[in-house]
Amino acid sequence: MNPKNTQSPLDSLTVTARKVAEKGPPPVDQWHPAYCGEIDMRIASDGTWFYLGTPIGRPALVKLFASILRKDPERHVLVTPVEMVGIQVDDAPFLAVAMDIVTGENGQSLIFRTNVDDSVTAGPDHPIRFEEEATGGLKPYILIRGGLWAKVARPVFYDLMELGEEREINHQAMFGLTSNGAFFPMIEAEKLAAR
Repeated sequence: MNPKNTQSPLDSLTVTARKVAEKGPPPVDQWHPAYCGEIDMRIASDGTWFYLGTPIGRPALVKLFASILRKDPERHVLVTPVEMVGIQVDDAPFLAVAMDIVTGENGQSLIFRTNVDDSVTAGPDHPIRFEEEATGGLKPYILIRGGLWAKVARPVFYDLMELGEEREINHQAMFGLTSNGAFFPMIEAEKLAAR
């Protein structure tokens, strides 16, 4: 029996992803292999990765899979040069778990670190957006790369609120955040005051 035929889809992806990762960050946006269908992998809204309903407990493996994750118009996929499989993402694929504040020539810059150790500076290339929850609260997100967003963890969001400021945008007072020379409106100042 050929051992290659006994590999699970997860084993196959892992082997290929490791080979690719040895050469540096994978250029997933340049790979367009045939779509091989869905794999039973899910990223929960708290950032936990599951395979066959079981949490993936090895952080190094999660980081490896995160490095080959891409957002296509119709789905999230894990992609290598030879295969592409769809996975389920409950909310955002990443979680922003820490934030640093740096002051420089562009003023204040907010640097976010994700649960898979990606680090980005909020600004024109990595915007922050806010979505209103059904309960009336706000959920903040930061763009990490190529259409992949990180939901900002609740403790980090509280820190963001402390940094908020009011600005007039299109004759409307808005409460929001400044980072790397860009302003990201969060909510109308009037609505915030009424809470």
